[in-house]
Amino acid sequence: MDEVAESLLAQVHRLEQEVERLKRAVLKQEVTSLPVPSITKPSLFGSVRGEDITEAMIEEAKQSLFRSVEDL
Repeated sequence: MDEVAESLLAQVHRLEQEVERLKRAVLKQEVTSLPVPSITKPSLFGSVRGEDITEAMIEEAKQSLFRSVEDL
């Protein structure tokens, strides 16, 4: 190869390295700007009708959630 071709290949190589560096910088910026997920546990406050949970309420929830054996 002549010197001109080698010089052009060296420039292309430098440009490839610069593009990779810019990609990493953008990805790092996107990762650091992502919202941090909340670690707090969800509250069930207000999910139950303003009273204590009874066995009947639990059974009603089970029946609405799971099918009975006869339905299979």
